[in-house]
Amino acid sequence: MADNFTIRRAYYKDIPELHHIMHKSIQLLQSDYLSPAQVRASKEVMGMDTQLIKDGTYFAVLAGDIYVGCGGWSMRDTLYGGDHTKGRSPRLLDPKTEAARIRAMYTHPDWVRRGIGSLIITHCENEARKAGFRRAEMMATLAGQPLYAKHGYEVIERIEDETSNGVKIPLIRMGKDLVG
Repeated sequence: MADNFTIRRAYYKDIPELHHIMHKSIQLLQSDYLSPAQVRASKEVMGMDTQLIKDGTYFAVLAGDIYVGCGGWSMRDTLYGGDHTKGRSPRLLDPKTEAARIRAMYTHPDWVRRGIGSLIITHCENEARKAGFRRAEMMATLAGQPLYAKHGYEVIERIEDETSNGVKIPLIRMGKDLVG
């Protein structure tokens, strides 16, 4: 089904549309897995990382001229979160010994189950391979875990990220070998 979509590099001009997708995705797709307080607090640990746009590793998915999804990969140490999230590190990873990061994947709720997430994952894995990475990791939400498992990602660890107001957000670190 992903044949109807275009994936292209995201630019700063795309940020308002991408923010809209992120907000709707967090608000609606997480609600089957998290309490209303956790959904609200999730915005503290999720969101736009403009470093990915700067690095050219963030992508927008469009159906015609409608933004329907976004996601990317990173060659930097930060595993998850937006510009506002604690614990960020711009350190460049060593592709021979460290895993690329699959980052900030969101699908607009009106467009789920149409292959957008799979399109993004496949594109990002291919780009990471081209950059010499042999492994990829991500920090998955409960809502995203089934898609990532379908693509061969295995659970490394389960954590809870505690937000500034004390709400704990369950997250799952997952990984996959990109070669072999």
